[in-house]
Amino acid sequence: MHLIVGLGNPGKKYQNNRHNIGAMALEAIAQQHNFPPFKQKFKGLFCDGKIGEKRVGLLFPQTFMNKSGDSVRAAVQFYKLSPSDVSVIYDELDLNPGKVRVKTGGGNGGHNGLRSIDPQIGKDYQRVRLGIGHPGQKELVTRHVLGDFHKIDHEWLDAVLEAVAHNAHMLVSKDMSGFMNKMAIAVQNADAQRTPAEQKQTPEKSRAKAPLQSKNSQQGQLASMLKKLFNKD
Repeated sequence: MHLIVGLGNPGKKYQNNRHNIGAMALEAIAQQHNFPPFKQKFKGLFCDGKIGEKRVGLLFPQTFMNKSGDSVRAAVQFYKLSPSDVSVIYDELDLNPGKVRVKTGGGNGGHNGLRSIDPQIGKDYQRVRLGIGHPGQKELVTRHVLGDFHKIDHEWLDAVLEAVAHNAHMLVSKDMSGFMNKMAIAVQNADAQRTPAEQKQTPEKSRAKAPLQSKNSQQGQLASMLKKLFNKD
């Protein structure tokens, strides 16, 4: 089995936060590959199915970001996995929105989810970094990562989530360069379809608009499970 972990915080309050882009990607993978419904397991929401010929587990920890390792370790121990059998998808401040990078091992870069996972399963797992951009000032970081995506972000975000889902087989087979190439093409194509006026628009200009309500986060299996868990419509 290969385990794909999508990091984020549980609950409807957080589901559209930038910090939850990993969980959004996990949801997109589940939908694209017709996985069964998520169930409560391993201190998280879990389901398993196949991507190609490979059995794959999808895990969204429900321990909150800074204790993600508790959930990941439980799944890794149950299936007797090595770190190389695990891919973790998460938000990256130091990458521009829409940029994607994949690597095996390395430091946590100050990310609380990785900071929790590294000592629990080891560092040599596949790290899938989805760029959300940096607000420019250190004191604005918390508000940025825990803030919802803006409507203008929808133009690159949907392209990223769709591309992650369509090319998840490359994560499972550990074709990191192939995966990053596919992601770059998807985002470039999405940007090419924007009008010149839309390309000039910035998130700051659209702050008064409603936050992103993507179909993946609103209508998917994870959202349904979270509503049941937290008794919210």
